[in-house]
Amino acid sequence: MLDWNAIQTVFLDMDGTLLDLHFDNHFWLEHVPLRYAEKHSLSHQAAQDALAPRYHKVVGTMEWYCVDYWTRELGLDIAQLKEEVEHLIAVHPHVTDFLAALRGSRRHIVLVTNAHHKSLALKMRKTRLDGFFDSVICAHDIGVPKEHPGFWDKLQSAERYDPLATLLVDDSLPVLRSARNYGIAHLLAVHRPDTQLPAKDVAEFDAIHDFLEIIPR
Repeated sequence: MLDWNAIQTVFLDMDGTLLDLHFDNHFWLEHVPLRYAEKHSLSHQAAQDALAPRYHKVVGTMEWYCVDYWTRELGLDIAQLKEEVEHLIAVHPHVTDFLAALRGSRRHIVLVTNAHHKSLALKMRKTRLDGFFDSVICAHDIGVPKEHPGFWDKLQSAERYDPLATLLVDDSLPVLRSARNYGIAHLLAVHRPDTQLPAKDVAEFDAIHDFLEIIPR
């Protein structure tokens, strides 16, 4: 699936790629509506119905990923609510084996995430994965999300890389398409970002079921 001899830099997404997206899906679709319903004396279904268009309005923007934005918008302490369900944060199978093998191969390993700094800090504290990366890039520092056409060029100012010698593994098809349009040569999707849901349609991209499939030898 991969020509490791052609890859020098590895960009890895966090949510849905290294980590089970079940945490995030449960948080936004179940837990936030629960707390919103309590605050406004609504049924859970009514809260879900009220929140859905507000989510949809900002999907794919920096606001969608911003803990502070949602705290202001909803009048809820989003960072605190995430801690209430932090037991659901989980690393996908064989991720640590894959990361250890990458470090042993002396390739440059970068976590590239749209997650807000507060979410990132919680997940790194919970999973202890941060020690595997040479650097961590948060889209909030770049100023645009990974879906944005200008993200990958702006990234060069923080993390110099050769697109032709770079691998990106990400569960988001818009992000993969954005990276492909910039010229990143090696792209992989993820079949099951959320382990509680069926495999997703990965469209035109090669994809992995498990990181064992691509461990460099």
